Amino acid sequence: MPQYLITYLGTPQPATPEEGQQHMAKYRAWLSSLGDAAVSPANPVKNARVVAPDGSVTEGSNTGMSGYTIVEAADDAAALEIVRACPFLEVGGSLEVSELMQMPG
Repeated sequence: MPQYLITYLGTPQPATPEEGQQHMAKYRAWLSSLGDAAVSPANPVKNARVVAPDGSVTEGSNTGMSGYTIVEAADDAAALEIVRACPFLEVGGSLEVSELMQMPG
């Protein structure tokens, strides 16, 4: 079954601690609802740096990526259905979905 990379873009901040707790509860419930389809759930990232072709390093992300999840889905349509249900969208974040290619060997 194909695997898809869901990339979280943006770092929405809750207005209150209670709002943050409510969001996390929804997010955990969404991940739980995916069951075995969630191959690698909830992988936040921090301290992004960009290395240029000349080897110079700048702090921060060019893409605004804040994390990722890998899921299995039957096809692109099923992957998009999974993503549309993610609560990250409710708090103003965006999600990018990409099918992972299997490399030979």
